[in-house]
Amino acid sequence: MNLIVDVGNTQIKFAVFEGDQLLEKYISNFKNALASLQEILENFPDLSKSIISSTAVLPDALKHTLSHKLHLVEFSHQSQLNFVNSYKTPETLGLDRIALISAAAESYPHQNVLVIDAGTCITYDFINENSIYQGGAISPGLQMRFKAMHTFTGKLPLITESYQGSNYLGKSTKEAMQIGVFNSICYEIDGYIEDYLADYEDLTVVLTGGDYNLLSASIKNSIFATPNFLLKGLNIILQLNSN
Repeated sequence: MNLIVDVGNTQIKFAVFEGDQLLEKYISNFKNALASLQEILENFPDLSKSIISSTAVLPDALKHTLSHKLHLVEFSHQSQLNFVNSYKTPETLGLDRIALISAAAESYPHQNVLVIDAGTCITYDFINENSIYQGGAISPGLQMRFKAMHTFTGKLPLITESYQGSNYLGKSTKEAMQIGVFNSICYEIDGYIEDYLADYEDLTVVLTGGDYNLLSASIKNSIFATPNFLLKGLNIILQLNSN
């Protein structure tokens, strides 16, 4: 059994896999991460391998426990992958984006795949039918757009509640901001998909990330919406690098 540890800026995700099957997922803050890990180890005594993907500083106690209890793989730009990376600066490519492309290569072999991750930032990553990663794009995510409008203006409020719907006329400043941010993201995503479809008629599109559920119903183009694509990719990379 495999334990996936995805360390973000504000929280840590743990995921237990039996082969390719996701059995359980836990979300913890940094303060309670060690207690969560110990609970997972008690609940799943057959765990034998683990991988860490980190965009923040990993707590020393967490890493120490993982390395002593399990065979630990630290995901890096030197890790073995299941696709060819043609990015011009591979050392700067986010590990989360690498994991997403790994999941795409495994889930949709011999297909042109665009992976859209709607999180803090929105990332667009494309792998072609020959399993060659071509690159992509990065834009501000939903909450980042709200914060930017509040930070760089004198009077616009800080909005935290997301909008979902088809309206385009805001009747208040709050509604106008919510509609503007939500619709601009939907238009952006559909626009990117249309650009790719112009070159790749057989395109497969995967939407994932923290805001995938909020956005998926409002995207006009055909997509596959999935919440755990990143964790699946990390599990694939663990299997490739644990022998």
